[in-house]
Amino acid sequence: MPDATMQLLIVDDDDAMARLLGSILDGAGWGTHRHVRTGREALELVAESDIVLLDHRLPDASGIELLPAIRARSARPAVIVVTAYGSESLAASALRHGADDYLIKDESLADLLPRVVERVRRNRALREALAAAERDLVHAERLAAIGQMNITLHHTINNPLMSAFTEIAMLLRSAEPLSETQQASVEAIQQALQRILAIVQRASNLQHDMTEEYTDGVPMIDLSRRTQAAPVYRGAALIHIPDEDSARVIALLLRHSGFTIERVQSLAALHESVATPGLSLVVLMGSPGLNGEDPLGGLRPDPARHYTLVALVAGDGTAARAAGADHVVPLPFDPGTFTNDLLEAMRE
Repeated sequence: MPDATMQLLIVDDDDAMARLLGSILDGAGWGTHRHVRTGREALELVAESDIVLLDHRLPDASGIELLPAIRARSARPAVIVVTAYGSESLAASALRHGADDYLIKDESLADLLPRVVERVRRNRALREALAAAERDLVHAERLAAIGQMNITLHHTINNPLMSAFTEIAMLLRSAEPLSETQQASVEAIQQALQRILAIVQRASNLQHDMTEEYTDGVPMIDLSRRTQAAPVYRGAALIHIPDEDSARVIALLLRHSGFTIERVQSLAALHESVATPGLSLVVLMGSPGLNGEDPLGGLRPDPARHYTLVALVAGDGTAARAAGADHVVPLPFDPGTFTNDLLEAMRE
């Protein structure tokens, strides 16, 4: 499905070809596009672009020469090399230097360009979602470490802190009166202990890993920030996805939408786990054992089930729907629309 929000950059010194590429993109419903004629101009705009259609032969550089410079940018757009001089060696060189795909300017261009742009867009979205899943994993590990440290702090600091409060209270109730200076010092110590207690309590309730700068280049956990509200709880999701990268991305998307996640590795475990009480979602992906005549891998969903069954399959999904899937996601799936489409299917 074309994404009208995408920013495309056409890099070609042939104005007629650039107009043709733009016309094809417009006709397919893609987003806005700009046109530049040189590699120098392209490098000035790549940071603002999602996809670059890069001609191989430019007045000041070749597309192959520009690829490393584009890949070195912090904002890295997807790149499709488009050339009138196609060969297997040129295609291999373009891909080796970081191009996402390769197209030849021939009679098939009008048909292939929208499909290649869509494939590149989805692959880019999957890479971004996978990177987000990796960051999510690091975040979860940091939170686990923070939780362990909180328990340690509470256990090792709370007891001596309470002892200090007790000693201060006994000193203030002593039969021997304190001088004004001593009284002021004891009250100052009591206030300092109260501040320490408040810090320990905030640390004990900490559920984020956001930091602030303590000194130049040295961060510390920001105890002043409120913990972000948890998403609406939507129930338990059971997923059977053999591909590890796709499984991490889908688990991330579902977790951020309010589902708790359970992964199963085998069809036998899937068949057993669908009977789990409170299950609201089952997601399975096609594999060599999950296609053809039996796209659900032998799973026969109960018509009275309370969960939504989602199948990720190659093709149009007709067989999966006939087998009982409530919602079908064609492969490769689009992480940008996956969650919204799924939640809409659950409301139906």
